[in-house]
Amino acid sequence: MNHHDLLQAVDRLPLIDHHVHSVLEREIDPAEFALLLTESAEAAPNGTSHLDSQAGFALRRHCAPLLGLPRHIGAQAYLEERSRLGQHEVARRLLRASEVSVSLIDTGTVGGETDLASNTAFAALAGHEVGEIVRLESVAEGLLGSGIAAESFPAAFRRAVAEASLEAAGFKSIVAYRYGFDFEPAPPSDSETIAAVRGMSAAARRRLEDPTVLRFLLWTGARSGLPLQLHAGYGDADLDLLRCNPALLMPWLRLIPRSGSPIMLLHCYPYHREAGYLAQVFPHVYFDLGLGINYSGAASTAIIREGLELAPFGKLLYSSDAWGLPELHLLGARLWRAGLSAALQEFVDRGEWSTGEALRVAELTCSENARRVYGL
Repeated sequence: MNHHDLLQAVDRLPLIDHHVHSVLEREIDPAEFALLLTESAEAAPNGTSHLDSQAGFALRRHCAPLLGLPRHIGAQAYLEERSRLGQHEVARRLLRASEVSVSLIDTGTVGGETDLASNTAFAALAGHEVGEIVRLESVAEGLLGSGIAAESFPAAFRRAVAEASLEAAGFKSIVAYRYGFDFEPAPPSDSETIAAVRGMSAAARRRLEDPTVLRFLLWTGARSGLPLQLHAGYGDADLDLLRCNPALLMPWLRLIPRSGSPIMLLHCYPYHREAGYLAQVFPHVYFDLGLGINYSGAASTAIIREGLELAPFGKLLYSSDAWGLPELHLLGARLWRAGLSAALQEFVDRGEWSTGEALRVAELTCSENARRVYGL
């Protein structure tokens, strides 16, 4: 089997996106489109463009034909046709062309955005099954915003998590954004949590950053039994990248019961090798390569290849972390399949793996690992 045959075989496999966000329903102008194609919150300097990037080139290569345009068409022509078709039609075409089988959608808010398609609307656009990933910080901020007394918060949050567990596929924490992974690993007591909540201002209740309360959320999620996703590594400028290295989680991971929640490290780039190490040494740790694939475009094969170095193959999952732009959903799926098949073919061509072994690893990472861990 050559690379073309292996790619075709991988293209036919079911693909589960175990961490993704919804798409915007409103129309998007060119300036906003450029910002949504980068983790920067700032417009590109004069004389430059966010579209002059691996992601910008990749979307014109992979997305343009789906809008009826030639591959590699200029950015302006792409944006003009995109505007003519409208966001709804672009989303319908690209989501369906991604050929994802199941999307597990993080429904936590991003930047206060309210124009994201509901899970029901996303499922109709994409034509596939969806599940919900519940963000712990959003649940807690909802409770605190309701004016709940500090003394009532721990029990109320545990009840809310238990109720969410009945329908959710899993939970997620953004402690990496709000504090970093260098937190005190031991679980806080209820009295410590109550004291921290009591000292919060109204603004602090709307955006949780207190390390004691964040630890309480994290431990509650880890005791739920459902997979607990943690953003790690690459993200926007709101985080401190050095403090998002998942290796900093080792003291906490040593305390998590092996019978508790699987810990799902998301994205991880540029710390994907550290994540692979953690997935090897801790039986309850899994990881993905996330939006590092979308944004690295033609260079994404190297990242995928590195993701296959240390971790057992039953520990690597697919996610796109796409948000807002349906182009990112399409690119995540296309680049993952292409990069995975290229990396696997390298092992086969060197005589180190059989073709059957390569296909088995593709099946695991594309869908079977997610199906097993999330009980889909």
